[in-house]
Amino acid sequence: VRAQGDIYQVVADVSQFEPPDIVVTTSNCHVAIQAEKVAEDGTVCDTFTHKCQLPEDTDPLSVSCTLTEAGTLVITARRR
Repeated sequence: VRAQGDIYQVVADVSQFEPPDIVVTTSNCHVAIQAEKVAEDGTVCDTFTHKCQLPEDTDPLSVSCTLTEAGTLVITARRR
């Protein structure tokens, strides 16, 4: 987690996954990133999991994420 002014940021490289394969969840100042690539035969061929805790002064309603064209997931949250 990086702090930039009044914003916290979490960055993850998920370029090997398609956007529908990526799930981001938040709960009690925790962020979880999960991605799963499924082959045509239904088997899971690649997974990515990252969990981190946001600082306590994070505004939980301000958490948002964007996916860049290069496949970088950027999660941002404001400080209270």
